[in-house]
Amino acid sequence: MADIKNQVQGLDPNVRARDVKGMVDDTKSIYETLNIITKRAKQLQVDIKHELHNKLEEFAVTSDSIEEVTENKEQIEISKFYERLPNPVLIATEEFNQGELHYHYRDAKNEDKF
Repeated sequence: MADIKNQVQGLDPNVRARDVKGMVDDTKSIYETLNIITKRAKQLQVDIKHELHNKLEEFAVTSDSIEEVTENKEQIEISKFYERLPNPVLIATEEFNQGELHYHYRDAKNEDKF
């Protein structure tokens, strides 16, 4: 997986209208298009969460006392950065529109087994 920070560098975090007809050109179905985008967004969400937890673990302090709460500026900056990231659905939609998502369909034979 590519680094999320570099991947979304120029991406606008605001929601905007999309050309649905243009998005359906490849799949011929809006439902298939949304399914592909949704699955990718879930993958991104897990990756972002995992990346954030790994970065925050570096600053974790194990303490038995609840009263001792320390403020770590680096930890706060990392958290703020991840809060400002675009929504995973926006990232996945942009990847789909740019043709960066690769998807395939299972064979009809395999679907009968499930």
